[in-house]
Amino acid sequence: MHFLDQAKIYVRAGSGGPGAVSFRREKYVEYGGPDGGNGGKGGDIVFEAVAGLNTLIDFRYTQHFKAPRGGHGMGKNRNGAGGNDLVVKVPVGTQIISDEDRETVLADLTEAGQRVVFLEGGLGGRGNASYKTSTNRAPRQHQPGITGEEMWVWLRLKLLADAGLVGLPNAGKSTFINKITNTKAKVGDYAFTTLRPQLGVVSHKGREFVLADIPGLIEGAADGAGVGDRFLGHIERCRVLIHLIDVHGTDPVEAMDIVEAELEAYGGGLDEKPRLVALNKIDLVDAELVEAFSRELKEAGADEVFPISGASGAGIQALLDAVISYLPAATVTERPDGEREEQDDTPWSPI
Repeated sequence: MHFLDQAKIYVRAGSGGPGAVSFRREKYVEYGGPDGGNGGKGGDIVFEAVAGLNTLIDFRYTQHFKAPRGGHGMGKNRNGAGGNDLVVKVPVGTQIISDEDRETVLADLTEAGQRVVFLEGGLGGRGNASYKTSTNRAPRQHQPGITGEEMWVWLRLKLLADAGLVGLPNAGKSTFINKITNTKAKVGDYAFTTLRPQLGVVSHKGREFVLADIPGLIEGAADGAGVGDRFLGHIERCRVLIHLIDVHGTDPVEAMDIVEAELEAYGGGLDEKPRLVALNKIDLVDAELVEAFSRELKEAGADEVFPISGASGAGIQALLDAVISYLPAATVTERPDGEREEQDDTPWSPI
């Protein structure tokens, strides 16, 4: 399945049905009169977030969504049928953005099953029976029904993940996420192996959380260099970021500064999120060099450095312990014997 995180669509609610102009003409009925019914209400445009979707690719091929209009009013005081609502199903984490400035968020669907009535259908028109008065016994006026709302909007998907991976290209992010999840991310010995965000579920010490991997950042990404910063939106909702640094590549301090600068330039609160710095590929260098680089990174501003190897798995357990400390703890867990115990909410702290 192709990944698409932005799409422009046209939505139009149904118009109200027109009211009817009708008069009773039954045989043996002494007094006739107007009996035109009202028109039905047009259908609404409803957006619904559904689980199991993680791309907007369907909206590349279907871009126009029009709800049905209301039915016509009829004689014998019969009102027209209301138009059915049109439900547009989108992935969880989808934002509906105004087409005018492409910045104003009109709706944000962050939970599975969440529904938003985005455009309301037009009201049906009045039939001539509703105009009857003591002085106007045979009215012929009626209303045509109100036109339904319509507009162009942008859909923007921001994947929902608990933790996000950032780093320069070839920092080992794909190898790392493949090691701790069932994701089969592409791994290659060249820059920008990852071209689209990847999601994986991590199971650690009876807990599960979602980890997001985005394409690597390079200097100038905020200005469009490399794949730019368009995928940074997918980690805006993360509670904690894991910054992977290649100990066998560029100077680690320089690599950290480049990524931090791009996160700050992007904004969106990314520079304020908790950061766990992981010195990756320690299996390729000696312990002294790892210790020296760890010390330099702490002096450059890193709170704590986790030496790890995405290939061998060394040090990963300690890193995952730190990630879990930033996630909301479940209130209880189920023991094998069926008893229930309270979770330990004591926050993790580095030694």
